[in-house]
Amino acid sequence: MRAASGVLVVVLLTGACTAEPPVSSPVTTTPWKPPTLVNEQVPYEGVLHVVRDVVDGRTVELVDGRRVQIAQVAAPVGCQAEPALTFARTTLLAGTVRISPVRSGDVRLELEDGTDYAVLAVRQGVLKVEGVDGGPLLTAESEAAAAGRGVWGPGCDIPGSGNATSGQSVPGPTAPGRTSAAPAPPTVRPPAPTTAVPPARTCAVSYRVTGQWPDGFQANVSVRNTGTAPVDGWTLRWSFANGQVVTEMWNARARQSGAVVSALNADYNPRIAPGGEVVIGFNGSARSGNAAPGSFTLNGQACSAG
Repeated sequence: MRAASGVLVVVLLTGACTAEPPVSSPVTTTPWKPPTLVNEQVPYEGVLHVVRDVVDGRTVELVDGRRVQIAQVAAPVGCQAEPALTFARTTLLAGTVRISPVRSGDVRLELEDGTDYAVLAVRQGVLKVEGVDGGPLLTAESEAAAAGRGVWGPGCDIPGSGNATSGQSVPGPTAPGRTSAAPAPPTVRPPAPTTAVPPARTCAVSYRVTGQWPDGFQANVSVRNTGTAPVDGWTLRWSFANGQVVTEMWNARARQSGAVVSALNADYNPRIAPGGEVVIGFNGSARSGNAAPGSFTLNGQACSAG
């Protein structure tokens, strides 16, 4: 019995030594990448951003320092540069916007209520369409041209705007054997004086201080739709002159950057029907005076007092 056991042990050891080692498959590892909340493909798309500065009529600077240029509109030139800049500052400064890139490398910029800024600016005649084959931008440009707004109106002749005139005359054919006389210089006549008619204002705003105490005050702002179409989604903007700061607001959501205040509709009052009114109330701090704002805009459009 002992001999047999020894033989068995030798056989087992021999088999263990002669058996081929198992073939292991190569192991592949994926490099570890830390998680991130930033979409690397389109880091700014669909996110609300605050406009910190307006560089020109189609270029804005976001609060993070990034500058973006609005796509499919031409750079305003000549006498339209200043109106385009003023309109952009009134509509965008300290406001919240969404941006999405387009193929040209520029961006499509939307106001918080979904309004396409390029369409809005073109419809008011402060910007012109560039590099677009069709769509809402060309429709907006046609509306501006038909109404004679901005660059399409009198008093600002920009080549290509459709309202520049030329006094050049073309000489007719010359009879055989004769030489043509030098054409007479064109007669330049001054344009007839015209008075630009501003578009009718479709909103009226009344601002009233209802209470005041040391370093603070309370005010009501009523916004009335004087147009014929309902307003669906609204942003009311104004600027303080004495460093006032909104500390609390009701019936609207307040955003303030420096002197510029933006009041955005609440979830329950986005619509102002024709003839309808919304009243915003707020508390504020005031330490060096409390002058009432001089002007208001509703969705970028100037409102009358009342």
